[in-house]
Amino acid sequence: MHNQPKYKPLRETVYYPDMRSARPLVAGTVARGQLRLEPGFYTGLGSDQQPVTTLPFSLTRKVLERGRERFDIYCAPCHAETGDGDGVIVQRGYLRPPSLHEDRLRKAPLGHFVDVVTNGLGGMPDYSQQVSPEDRWNIAAYIRALQLSQSATIADVPEDQRQNLGKPLLPPSEMIHGKTGVTGMEPSKPLQDGKR
Repeated sequence: MHNQPKYKPLRETVYYPDMRSARPLVAGTVARGQLRLEPGFYTGLGSDQQPVTTLPFSLTRKVLERGRERFDIYCAPCHAETGDGDGVIVQRGYLRPPSLHEDRLRKAPLGHFVDVVTNGLGGMPDYSQQVSPEDRWNIAAYIRALQLSQSATIADVPEDQRQNLGKPLLPPSEMIHGKTGVTGMEPSKPLQDGKR
C-alpha cells in the first residue's frame, strides 16, 4: 500500500508525451458556479473598468427593503443607520468611514458602492464572501435612497403623496404573517401584574 500507482501534483510522468501528470483543462471548461457572463453584476465595474451607472434589475420596494436589511447588518456598524459614518464601531475607536452624504459619494455611480462592498476600500474589508452579488446591488440602491432622503425637499414628493407625509408607512402584504404581524416582530402584549 506504500507504493500505490498514482500521480502526485506537478510530478513528471512518462505516460503522456508532454511528461506532465497534471493535465490541462479541456478548451472551454468553466468551473461550476464560476461562469459570469455579466462581470458588472458581480463587481460593479463595466468592461471598461468604470463603475456601472444603473441598477441591473428593476427598483422595487422589496429591493429597497432587502437593501436596508443588509445595510443595517453589514454597513450600519461603521456607517450608522443614517449613513453619516458615526456607527457604534466608530464610537469604540475604529477608523471612521466617510459620510455617505458627501457630495463626492452622492455623485458616485451605483457600481462604485458595489465595487467597494466587493473589494473593500481603505479601512473597510471586502464583503464578497458575506454579501451576495444581488444583495450588493440592493445595498447600493438603498444607499442611494438614503442619500436622497437626507437632501430631499417637499418639491421632490409627488403631489398626490404629500398628504401622507408624517403618517406611518404600512408594510407590504407579503411581510404580514399570522399572529406575529410583520415578519420577525412579536406584537406587544399588555402588562398584567407587571408581567407580559
